Amino acid sequence: MTSFRPDKPFSAQGRERWSRVPIRVRRVLRRHWKQALRIRERFRFSEEVVHLLFAGAVGLIGGFVNLAFSRGTDSLIWLFLGHEGDPVEVAELLPPVQRVVVTTVGALVAGLILYLGLRFAPKRGGNLLEAVAVGDGRLSFRAGLVKTLSSLFSVVSGGSIGREGAITQLSAMLASQLGQLSTPLPYRLRLLTACGVAAGIAAPYNAPIGGAVFAAMIVLGNFSPTSFGPLVLSSAVACIVSRGFFGMEPLYQIPSIAVTPVLLLPLFVVLGLFAGVLGALFMKSLLGAEALFAKIRAPLFLRMSLGGMLVGLIATRFPEVWGNGYVAANRILDGHYVLIALLGLFFAKAIATLLTVGSGAVGGVFTPTLFLGTAAGSLFGTVLHHFGYLESLPTAAFALVGMGSMLSATTQSPFLAVIMIFEISLNYSLMPAVMLGCVVSAVVSRRLHPRSIYAETQRLHDVAVARAAPTASAMERSVGDLMRAPIPPVEEREPLRGIAKRFLSSSNNFLPVVDPELRLTGVVALQDLKEFLQTGDDYPAVIAYDVMRPPPRCLTPDLRLSDALALVLESELRNIPVVSSLDEMRLLGSVQRTELLSLYADAVARAGYQGGR
Repeated sequence: MTSFRPDKPFSAQGRERWSRVPIRVRRVLRRHWKQALRIRERFRFSEEVVHLLFAGAVGLIGGFVNLAFSRGTDSLIWLFLGHEGDPVEVAELLPPVQRVVVTTVGALVAGLILYLGLRFAPKRGGNLLEAVAVGDGRLSFRAGLVKTLSSLFSVVSGGSIGREGAITQLSAMLASQLGQLSTPLPYRLRLLTACGVAAGIAAPYNAPIGGAVFAAMIVLGNFSPTSFGPLVLSSAVACIVSRGFFGMEPLYQIPSIAVTPVLLLPLFVVLGLFAGVLGALFMKSLLGAEALFAKIRAPLFLRMSLGGMLVGLIATRFPEVWGNGYVAANRILDGHYVLIALLGLFFAKAIATLLTVGSGAVGGVFTPTLFLGTAAGSLFGTVLHHFGYLESLPTAAFALVGMGSMLSATTQSPFLAVIMIFEISLNYSLMPAVMLGCVVSAVVSRRLHPRSIYAETQRLHDVAVARAAPTASAMERSVGDLMRAPIPPVEEREPLRGIAKRFLSSSNNFLPVVDPELRLTGVVALQDLKEFLQTGDDYPAVIAYDVMRPPPRCLTPDLRLSDALALVLESELRNIPVVSSLDEMRLLGSVQRTELLSLYADAVARAGYQGGR
């Protein structure tokens, strides 16, 4: 059934009925109908506004997910272990034998949850980065809940992983579900999922900028102007919610440090080299640990139980390996450990993290990486002090630079590392030294190990191979995968005044023109109206049909992105129209030119990177 439009009825039957209506009534209906259309157009949200509204909702989700997971871990620790506080503080209160039992049983329970739960979850939509990088942004609700619950038990029982992994996974999954309820558009689902990642990182670390940068660089892989705004909004809202419950205190307490003299900067270059080597070795060791546990012919829950038992044995001597390491890292920053104890703690934490992640536990490696960087930097400074050098400069200065350098080495993103270190420490005096160490460590790490820690842990190497295959290449995707809602068109008989108002209320330089059947018949360019608008005269007889240009070259939903390159390059439109077919020309949607070009650039860069390996 066609919709009733008093100004242009579509069907012959509708025209016949319309002719029976008195002329005065028809005029009134036409006038009110046009007014209704103008009101609807004035209050219609643009695509950018819709994205921001969704991003704000996702930020609320991320903030409350952080609250729920934090309260959940505290409650389970008190319920099963009878103590309150950070996992490290609880481990120090337990006898050594109980530490082994807790980590073993906890890893067994976490493994059983994964082993049994994922059997009833769909195969697709479980990998967060893959869903955004090469998928349509859809994440499985069941898989997300199973992984979150498993990670919860791993964290509570002393697994050497960070809770940010589960918070990010759950926030992204809920953001994806929100998007699936409201729209099936793949580009919007991918953006909302990335917003969930931004909120999931920003809330636990109290780092709004860092969360947005992490989602842009690690998840989306670009800083598109259309996507970065929603990421920032999600991060900011998540932080505001989280601060309402946990306050604004930085996670890592850095002692007061004077401005670093310029003559000491070469030492931080050496520290960056040291951290770069350690970061590459750590990532290679993660691969080795995963391969080693994969050789064990046993179910996942038994492998995870074995890993938990070994972590428990390490914890009998070093209880600081439990959990993500916030408490122990702050003790290192306070100079709590001597050289031998610090060296032992570094290797203990590194091995515990390898055992936990390698055995299959679900969780984040972001916070353990910060711990290892803190310990490495403190070791560097302690050795200098041991030989009588720079005793006036506290080891916390080297620890902070080591923290950022290790993070930069594993993520291979100096910009992300610098932003995160600044936000989690709120210490600006050492930022030049941190920046120097981060740049050097990233270069060294990339030289020794070509892919970042997230590409390894999320199996993005397999995704890259799939992209290279003709059937799964990003350029083999269709225009319909990226299609957005069309730029609201104007009708052929739209007066000049109405067209001018449309241009004033939007940022578009071109407006599509359609006939009564919604077929694209041309476009109106803002520059073509200047000769009319500059005179100040009113031209009531001038309509869109009089000033429109011929229709531009358009895309179709089934057109492959690789075949659309020539058209995209020659187009001067920011939003290229998408029509049903080149014969019918019915307007269906639009595709942003910058988004398409960024996909092309990403594919070319990836092809060059793989060819150079």
